[in-house]
Amino acid sequence: MARELTEIIKKRYNRTALFYDWMDRMIPKEWRRRVWQEARGRVLEVGVGTGANFPFYPPGCRVTAIDFSPGMLARARQKLHLAGAPVDLKEMDVQHLEFGDASFDTVVATCVFCTVPDPVQGLKEVRRVCRPDGRIILLEHVRSEHWFLGPLMDALNPLFLYLIGSNINRRTVANVSRAGIEIDREDDLAGKIVKLIVGHPREI
Repeated sequence: MARELTEIIKKRYNRTALFYDWMDRMIPKEWRRRVWQEARGRVLEVGVGTGANFPFYPPGCRVTAIDFSPGMLARARQKLHLAGAPVDLKEMDVQHLEFGDASFDTVVATCVFCTVPDPVQGLKEVRRVCRPDGRIILLEHVRSEHWFLGPLMDALNPLFLYLIGSNINRRTVANVSRAGIEIDREDDLAGKIVKLIVGHPREI
């Protein structure tokens, strides 16, 4: 079932790749800067999309950037000249990363785990490929705990999932902890709906 859902969402993102740059403008540049100023060393960017983060890559990093959508990667390749650091693009699903354990100093994702069919599995893979002393940096929108907004997001979620393959009511902070990632910092960027989560692999 998870594999079938992955294929459905991949097709949706292939379809939206042509206008995804317009959608990506919803993430302010300042938020992207805050994410990438935390990165160091060998970096994995999960869900690179069309490459909106390229200009914010720190010069001292070496970045491997993955996406499960060939359509998104095709658009990203056109922007490689904007990257602030060397980048290797790969087609790959975060739920099944093709890297060895502890391969990266930093793992970064910006608004990705709202789309992954099995977010906990994807986050477990992030934990696995991050070095024990490494850093995991996630910019994510989450379900509101407000008495009205939370249920409203639940009600609207099927529509958003159908149209763009994105869940607007994920409890991502809880999912991060369930995946074995220790949260060092949780910054609210837009109320309590958009969060910058910084953590590291928890010893299990």
